[in-house]
Amino acid sequence: MEMQTNRYNRFVVFLVKTGDFILYNLLFYLLCKTENSAVAPWVSVWALQLIISFSYLVATGRNSVILHMRKVYAHQIVMKAFRNTVYFAVISGLAFSVLKYVRVDSYFYLTYICLCFLVVSAYRLVFSSFVKLYRRRGGNLRFVVLVGASTSNLELYHEMMDDSYTGYRVNGYFDFAPSDRFPEKCPYLGTPDEVPAYLKAHPQVHHLFCSLPSVHRDHIIPIINYCENHLVHFNSVPNLHNYLQNRVYLNMLGDVPYLSLRRDPLSEMPNKILKRTFDIVFSLFFLCTLFPIILLVVFIMTKLTMPGPLFFRQKRNGLNDKEFYVIKFRSMKVNAEADTLQATKDDPRKTKWGNIMRKTNLDEMPQFINVLLGDMSIVGPRPHMLKHTEEYSKLINKYMVRHFVKPGITGWSQVTGFRGETKELKDMEGRIRGDIWYIEHWSFWLDLYIIYKTVANVFQGEKNAY
Repeated sequence: MEMQTNRYNRFVVFLVKTGDFILYNLLFYLLCKTENSAVAPWVSVWALQLIISFSYLVATGRNSVILHMRKVYAHQIVMKAFRNTVYFAVISGLAFSVLKYVRVDSYFYLTYICLCFLVVSAYRLVFSSFVKLYRRRGGNLRFVVLVGASTSNLELYHEMMDDSYTGYRVNGYFDFAPSDRFPEKCPYLGTPDEVPAYLKAHPQVHHLFCSLPSVHRDHIIPIINYCENHLVHFNSVPNLHNYLQNRVYLNMLGDVPYLSLRRDPLSEMPNKILKRTFDIVFSLFFLCTLFPIILLVVFIMTKLTMPGPLFFRQKRNGLNDKEFYVIKFRSMKVNAEADTLQATKDDPRKTKWGNIMRKTNLDEMPQFINVLLGDMSIVGPRPHMLKHTEEYSKLINKYMVRHFVKPGITGWSQVTGFRGETKELKDMEGRIRGDIWYIEHWSFWLDLYIIYKTVANVFQGEKNAY
């Protein structure tokens, strides 16, 4: 039974990769036939196709296909195709550049990469539709029984049965007594002691999900032993809904499993190194190129429009709630409320020049120095004033979670409508939800998207930028 499942999964992966492989090569061949000015004239088309093929195989070596999974969404398929295309573009681009076969800075190569992403995404989405249709019609079914009538098993039942394309069929549930939680379509099959006999009489069952608490170990162990000896997959479902409503994630410390409340990609060393390297390179490049020009312009305009220092330093809360001084260009008149009162739309403390700086984010530019010093990152939750952290941490649940990562010059909340003054508590709650979402879903590509949105918003204008 398991062999058939693995064979089916491998077959789906093989078909998807084969289709991708053909499309990558076919698109390149067709483009070469229509427009090949960026291709070296002395290079054989077969040599080019060989590099394309090799680059594809390297870029998609592992975890490049998810269509065989029971529950997969369109955005996940597109994102996987996007990642594969980026890896492919980097590998093939390096090969073409070193060998001088193709100019990778050409319109030809950019068109090719974009077409690869669009065509492969469409191909995978269509393929996914056929897989779902096949399961809806009874192909590749997985038969399941549940042990325990807990809330977790009930939700598991709905995850499996509400969408027929998952290919699951739940035969029913076992517990010490019938429960009115489960719908009539999920019949009561008996007590946990009757599970082995049922499985023996129904050899087509593939998976068993058990949510009985550990106090019933004398009932659970015989079920595990039977499953292990008769090719039935035993799965333990923890009962967390009495005190947790959000997702949890399984981790291992040696041989000991434990559950964490959220995924934390930036706690992993490779991701830390990637993010910090990007911060250093990006901030150094900016500080050595554009910043001196911006500094000169801001210096002249500030001295002409308002007395006082050029820079404004303020204590903020950073990583692990550590205090640091954030550096900004001063956009307000010197005032006693700078460390306690948030800027408002028609704040009398702002000057006309200061208002322009805030609208265009120029006042934030010195924070690249904070990034270089390691107090901040380019992307992350915006650092708050000490007074605000003290107040809101008492009013908003999970407020302090945002301090698990370094604060940023820009962030997810800022590009999704939660920038600027927080007039009501719900505004800050929305910002905190966005910050926590960013922490849980961090990726290098998400950082690049946020940077792009930040730059785009500067030119488009933001109603909350004041």
